[in-house]
Amino acid sequence: MSEIEGFILAGGASSRMGRDKSALALGGATFVERARRALSSIAPRVSVVSAREDQGDFGLPLVRDEYLGAGALGGLHAALAACRAPWAAVVSCDLPFATPELFARLASLASEGFDAVAPTQPDGRPQPLCALYGARASLAAARRLLDAGELRPRVLLRELRTRRVAFAELSDLPRAELFFTNVNTPEEYEQAKARMKAEG
Repeated sequence: MSEIEGFILAGGASSRMGRDKSALALGGATFVERARRALSSIAPRVSVVSAREDQGDFGLPLVRDEYLGAGALGGLHAALAACRAPWAAVVSCDLPFATPELFARLASLASEGFDAVAPTQPDGRPQPLCALYGARASLAAARRLLDAGELRPRVLLRELRTRRVAFAELSDLPRAELFFTNVNTPEEYEQAKARMKAEG
């Protein structure tokens, strides 16, 4: 869909992992490669967003954070500022189980009546780092929040006309129970690899 551009948030400090998460491999592909596959189902152009000076070369366009030290919301802002399509599809690289089917479902729910399409995790919390954003409205809102010192991505969803996608609307998709598995520590990484091995 040419109306959507994809962005992989890969600029975190990885302090809990102890090494760059974006370069970790799962199922024979790095976290960034897995994210690119998921986004490419709906976005012909996919970029990596990072403020890291040592960010690896993944063969994708690189977008730099404008708000340094602003965490994930700073990365979202950078993606939205770089987006040239009406919609930006965004995924954090530490959500390696996001799939093309997930993003195709989210894209099917995007419409002019909303500024964002965000899934809800099984625990009932919205997931702003695996979502679609209307670029123009979302960029303005992200900039307002950052200028006010607000760094929580979930607050951005509250500022927008957000289509909240209940997990029940996604649960029929393959491996839906893993979509929002966050891999931030060595222990979580080992658990993720064990899941992949168990499922073949």
